[in-house]
Amino acid sequence: MKKLLALTICFMFVGVGTISAQTETSVLLKKHTFEVGPEISYRTYKEPDVNVKDKGMMYGLVGSYAYHNKIMLKAEGRGSIGWVDYSNSGKIDDIRDFLLEVRGLGGYEFSISNLCITPFIGIGYRYLNDDSSGEVSTTGALGYERESNYLYSPIGISFITGLWNGWSFGGTGEFDYFWWGKQKSHLSDVDPGYNDISNRQKKGYGLRGSITFQERFKTVDFKAEPFIRYWNINKSETETWTYYGTPIGYAWEPKNKSTEIGIMLGVRF
Repeated sequence: MKKLLALTICFMFVGVGTISAQTETSVLLKKHTFEVGPEISYRTYKEPDVNVKDKGMMYGLVGSYAYHNKIMLKAEGRGSIGWVDYSNSGKIDDIRDFLLEVRGLGGYEFSISNLCITPFIGIGYRYLNDDSSGEVSTTGALGYERESNYLYSPIGISFITGLWNGWSFGGTGEFDYFWWGKQKSHLSDVDPGYNDISNRQKKGYGLRGSITFQERFKTVDFKAEPFIRYWNINKSETETWTYYGTPIGYAWEPKNKSTEIGIMLGVRF
């Protein structure tokens, strides 16, 4: 297994006042922090080789816990639901999508003057359910349920800087190393004679970026975090397609790309 390395750089700066860099660092990176808040995003999914497109709004909730004491440990999760519009074999509107993601991160924190540096690496799991079963497109094609599973390692660089009057600003850039994926297509939703097909996905990658504006109050911090999340996954392995046990062809998951652009509004305490 390949060894993966990552570096997160956090820039800490105090603009006006007599607060020291060390004190400001302890305020921005409290020993125990919890975050929770809603997010809204616009998601697009494309299979360029076969001209398939999904697009629509997603609405979700995000939560995390982080421990800071030279070492950094963080657990985070999010769930979202939305309704997307499909186009290819005709069109189907308002397909229900459900997305669940959990991640764990770990690293080591140290500071040089007013600079905080945290190398980190992690593991993540992403599940997406796209369910058009029972739906019929404008050209008569029948829909079916699709389940997507990704296992990956997030590797990133983030920064945070203290500004003035309790405000801080930060940002994150991330590369997601794709370990493994499985796409399950419930073709039996179309006809009970068809087998449900599971396709293994071996190659791909993800990218993420965000910026954070945060204001500190006595007991809690409020934050706004615009973000973008991108996946590029190669064509899957091929599996046999059968009808009541008799092979009738082969099926695979085409190369695909997906993008989420949105904003998260959170409370940290």
